[in-house]
Amino acid sequence: MTTLRLLAVALTILGVWQLGHGAWIHAKALLAQHLLQRAWTRTLAGERDVRPWPWADTWPVARLRVPAHDVDLIVLDGVSGRTLAFAPGRAAGSAAPGAPGTTIVAGHRDTHFRFLERVMPGDELLLEAPDQPPARFRVRQTAIVDARTAVIRHAGDGGAALVLLTCYPFDALAPGGPLRYVVAAEASTLARRIRAE
Repeated sequence: MTTLRLLAVALTILGVWQLGHGAWIHAKALLAQHLLQRAWTRTLAGERDVRPWPWADTWPVARLRVPAHDVDLIVLDGVSGRTLAFAPGRAAGSAAPGAPGTTIVAGHRDTHFRFLERVMPGDELLLEAPDQPPARFRVRQTAIVDARTAVIRHAGDGGAALVLLTCYPFDALAPGGPLRYVVAAEASTLARRIRAE
């Protein structure tokens, strides 16, 4: 009987610790978005490379909104594990937000990019960069790819494209793995027409 009680106490402590750890990840992500909003406001006011907290090694480069899914996120520079713990990040080597070419933004499947599993072709994505009006994109397709062999590139007309990338499957018990969920979007016709005028 004592062994069973000891085992029950140990399992309860382990369960509480696991729940606390999971809650901490989500709380950290929400708090980070608040601090990032402040840094984004300063970026829009003309400051460059505004660090959201003194020890940060990244800064806001864009704001991503997905109206159909009530998503409003600040995008950071880089996709290191430290960066993605707080917000989605723009992959180095991809186009800067608002520039011609393909901008690749990665995020965690269980926090910021959890909504991607509900995104459908035709959904609108808005990507705002400093000193530019928000660029409007329409989701063209979603796909599951193997990160070990997939190459993401824009095969369009030299205009802007946006790729959102996260780990897959969304409900995986273990993090990582080779599969990625890709949402590919292209600049909407309306946005192209506005920029041409």
